[in-house]
This record gives sequence, structure tokens and C-alpha cells, in this order.
Amino acid sequence: MNLILLGDVMLGRLVNRALARGPAESPWGDTLPLLRRADAVVCNLECVIADGGRPEPGKMFTFRSDAANVAVLTAGHVAAVSLANNHTLDYGADALLECVDVLDRHGIAHAGAGRTLEEAQRPATFVAGATTVAMVACTDNEPGWAAGPRRPGLFYVPFSGNDVRCDELCAVISSVRPDADVVVASLHWGPNWGYEPPREHVDAARRLIDAGADLVFGHSPHVFRGVGTHRGRAVLYSSGDFVDDYAVDPVERNDQSFLCVLEYAGGRPGTLRLVPTVVREFQARLAAGVERREIEQKLQRLCAALGTEVHLTPDGLGWRPGD
Repeated sequence: MNLILLGDVMLGRLVNRALARGPAESPWGDTLPLLRRADAVVCNLECVIADGGRPEPGKMFTFRSDAANVAVLTAGHVAAVSLANNHTLDYGADALLECVDVLDRHGIAHAGAGRTLEEAQRPATFVAGATTVAMVACTDNEPGWAAGPRRPGLFYVPFSGNDVRCDELCAVISSVRPDADVVVASLHWGPNWGYEPPREHVDAARRLIDAGADLVFGHSPHVFRGVGTHRGRAVLYSSGDFVDDYAVDPVERNDQSFLCVLEYAGGRPGTLRLVPTVVREFQARLAAGVERREIEQKLQRLCAALGTEVHLTPDGLGWRPGD
């Protein structure tokens, strides 16, 4: 199985405006052939896809993309999305539920938000090749949006301290383990900036792998972080921004990221590849030349700081269990 994971995909604001004039494939830029060759693509959907709802009063940044733009996801071979993030309820519960219905109608699995806490905790399950994948998604952002027994919202899990909700997340991971070949823990966590994962993220990632996760897929920071490992499983502490319309910080370079290609054989993790990308004019594009080398070198430094050795490959960086 060949699975691609992308960081934050934000299709609102100026991206939404560009989509009104251009094809649904355009946000993927020249990464599209890679996406379409994968058995499945997974991303964090950093906006609500809906036509209804009103922006959250007082919230500085609110992201909504027209319901028709679900075609972007289908064009990019996206099989599942994480909805557990700080923009899913930007336009209220009605828009969230509309988004869930739109995804369901188009056969895109989703996790991390829903009509109730039970639904928000439910994994996104899909088949990639001959492999069954289950993705559980949660966030430590927006505690006021936490779902309840009869309240729409997010699967909210704080990772600082010894909060019982982290135990609940581990229990959810363990419960889906028997029914899936591959279990992904998708975590929208931490602040917007910083290249070093907080200690509580390192501890939580290890707990989740011990509970049965095959991969920890982190996002939320606008910059990418290094890849860690635990018991032969990879931890993507931050996958960065993949598509958006954000202003670019000249130092932090939030326009630089990667797409992660994971290969599994018989349900066991194999090669992991990190392919450098950049955001240009509301598109994801493959990094080239000096910029590609800059991203590769930064990734190598960040991975080495976490004790992970990655190797140069023809299209980026590679790692395999046992390295």
C-alpha cells in the first residue's frame, strides 16, 4: 500500500475565490500526479466545506470553502480528512454538519468532529489497495468547541498534564486496532510556530504508539518539524502547511512543507519518503533547485535532533524502520 499524508489544506478565502475561476485540480499544482498514483491520500482539512453558516463572532481568521469545492478533494484522490482543528466550526455547527454531509455524499471518510462526541471519536475507515486503514483524529485547540453527548463539535484532547481525555484517546486507538491493518493517529496540536516538538507531544506520541497506532500524523504548526520514531513507527510532529493563502514569514518560511509517502507491506510499515513542497499562488508545488535543498537540509537537521537519520532519495528524503 502506498499512502500519502498532507498537512493543512486550507481552501477558503483567496483559494476559494481562485477556485471560482479555475479547475478543481488547481490547488494541487504539480503534486497532482503523485497524489493520483497513491492508493489513498489523507490530509487535515483546515476549513469547513459548506455554503451555509455565519462566521464565529470575534474570531480573527475564519475559513470556509464553497460546498462545490469538495471536487478539489476528489480530484486529489483524498480518501479521508481530519476535521479536528481550530477552523472546522468557524461558521458554526450547521456549517460543520453540512460539511460532514457533503463529505459523506462524495465518499470521503472523516474523523475528529461530528454531531456528538461519539461521532467525533469514530475513526475514518477506508481501504487503500488491499489494506484497511483507520484514522482517529483529535485536537488540543478550541476547548470551547469540544463535542458532547448531544452537542456537535470536536474530539478535544489536551496533551499537557495527565488529563483523562488522553487516556480516552489511547482507549479509542486500542479499540480500533483489531479491525484495521494500519491505524493512524491524526493530531492537530500545539501553537502555530516552533521547530522543536514540546515534551508532552513526544510523550503522547509514544503512548499512542504503545496503544496501537502505526503512525502519528501531527499538524497545526505552520512550519514542518522533524520525524521522530518509537518502536519502529514514525511520528510526524508537524507536517506544516500544504495549500493556503497565508502571508509568508521570511524567517519561519511557512510556505515550505513536504508530502509524506508511506509504503506498507502486509500491514507493516516500510519506507517513508518526504517530498519537499512549497506554496505558490494558492497552489502546492514540488520544490526545486536551491529551495528543495534548503528544505532537505532543514529536515535532516530537525530529524537528527530527534535521533532519526533520513537519507537523500531521488525525490526528497527517506527513512525505513531499523534505520
